[in-house]
Amino acid sequence: MGGIFGVVSKKSCTLDLFFGIDYHSHLGTKRGGMAIYGPDGFNRSIHNIENSPFRTKFEHDVEELEGHIGIGCISDTDPQPLLIQSHLGSYAITTVGKINNEEELVKYVYDHGHTHFLEMSGGRINTSELVATLIDQQASFVEGLSFAQDMINGSMTILLMTKDGLIAARDKLGRTPLVIGEKEDGYCASFESFAYINLGYHDYRELGPGEIVSITPEGVEQLKAPGDQMQICSFLWVYYGYPTSSYEGVNVEAMRYKCGEMLARHDMAQGENIHPDYIAGVPDTGTAHAIGYANASGVPFARPFIKYTPTWPRSFMPQNQSQRNLIARMKLIPVDALIRGKSLLLIDDSIVRGTQLGETTEFLYDSGAREVHIRPACPPLLFGCPFLNFSRSSSDLDLITRRVIRDREGDIVSEKTLFDYADPNSTNYNEMVEEIRRRLNFTTLRFHRLDDLVTSIGLPEEKVCTYCWSGKGCSGCSHGCGK
Repeated sequence: MGGIFGVVSKKSCTLDLFFGIDYHSHLGTKRGGMAIYGPDGFNRSIHNIENSPFRTKFEHDVEELEGHIGIGCISDTDPQPLLIQSHLGSYAITTVGKINNEEELVKYVYDHGHTHFLEMSGGRINTSELVATLIDQQASFVEGLSFAQDMINGSMTILLMTKDGLIAARDKLGRTPLVIGEKEDGYCASFESFAYINLGYHDYRELGPGEIVSITPEGVEQLKAPGDQMQICSFLWVYYGYPTSSYEGVNVEAMRYKCGEMLARHDMAQGENIHPDYIAGVPDTGTAHAIGYANASGVPFARPFIKYTPTWPRSFMPQNQSQRNLIARMKLIPVDALIRGKSLLLIDDSIVRGTQLGETTEFLYDSGAREVHIRPACPPLLFGCPFLNFSRSSSDLDLITRRVIRDREGDIVSEKTLFDYADPNSTNYNEMVEEIRRRLNFTTLRFHRLDDLVTSIGLPEEKVCTYCWSGKGCSGCSHGCGK
C-alpha cells in the first residue's frame, strides 16, 4: 500500500512532516521519503526502512532539512518523493496507488515527445515519475492531474509540492482517502486522518473522489470539484487502516466492533452448537473484531497468545513467504492457562494464503487447545486487487480459495463459476468453505457475509469497493472500471 503526508506552514514544517509521515508506518515497510521547500530551494531525503523504523532512519535529516512546505511518504514500492523540473516549473511529487496499464502509458508519452525515464532495478519505471510525465503533458497542474487520473487504469492519489504550496488530488474514484487538517500556522494533507491530531491540527475536510485542491498557509482552494462516483477500498476498515483513523466519517475501530458483533449475531441466528470458553483475536487487526464478537455474544474476550513486539518486525515485511511465516510464528507467545483444555473462537481480519492462520491453529492445538473455531472478519478473498498495492500476491492461486476452486474445477474457471463461489447461499460456496476448514484443521469455519460487511461499514453499497470478494466493480461489472 503506502501512505502520503504533506504540510504547508507559516513556520518551519520539518517536525510536523517528520512525525506525520512516521504515523503512516503501518502502511508500508520498504522505503520512506521527505522533500522540503525552504531557503535553499527543494531538498529531499529517501531511505530504505526495511530493517529500521522511519524515525531511526530520518532523525538526522530533521536537523538538516529546513523549510515551510513539505511532502513525504511511506512506500511499499518505489523510492519517492521525486523532484521534477518541467515546463510547469519545479515541483516534488509523491503518490499512492497502482497503475495497470504502464506499458500503454509509457508508449503514449514516448509518442508525445518524452525521450527517456530513469530505469530502476529490474527494468522498472518509478510510478511517481510516470505520473509526473503524464502531468507534464498538459498546460497546467490541474489539467495535468486530471489527465493523469483519466489515463491511469488502476488508482492514483497524488500530492504535489511547488514553491507556492501543495496541490492535492484524490484518486478519481476515491479508492484511497485524502484528508486535510488545519491549525493556526497552516494546513496538512494526509492519507490517515489520525496522523495530524497529536501535531495540533484538527479536521478541516476530506477530499471527494477526483477532487483537486491548492493548499497554502492562508487557505484551501478547490481547483476541481469531486465526482459523483466513489469506490473507497473496504479493506481499509477490515485490515489496513489504523484503528484511530476514520474514512468518510466511519471510524476503523468502531467499524471492527460492529463487524465482530454481526459475526456473533449471525452465529447465534444459525443456532450452531458451539460453546467457546474465550473469544480471541489474532494480533493486531483481529483484536477489535474479537472484542465486538465477545461483547455481542457474552463470551469472555481473552488473549491466549501475546504478540512479542520489542524486536520482531511486521510479519509481511520479508519478501520471502517462508520468512514471513517464521516471523509470524516467532512473534506469538502462548498463555498456557488460557489455552490448555479450552475451546477458543479465533477471529482474524482475513484468510489470504491460509498458511499463517493454519500454523497459528496448529500452534494452539500443540499448546493444548481442545477446539479452534475460526471467524474471518471478511468474506473469502477470491479476486486479486487490481486497484491498490495491498498484497504481495503475484497470482490469484496464492489465495487458498482459488487453489480449492482449481482443484475442484480445473485450471480454467469461468467468471460465472467464480461468482457462484462468491455467493454465500450457493452449494459451491459452502463446499469451498468446508474444504478450507478441512485443509487448515479448524474445528468450524464461518466467514463474514459481504452484505453484513457493507452494513458494518455503514456506507451505501455503491460507494465501497468489494472487488476482492465479489469480483465486481462500482457499476456491477467484473472489471471495476468505474465506467
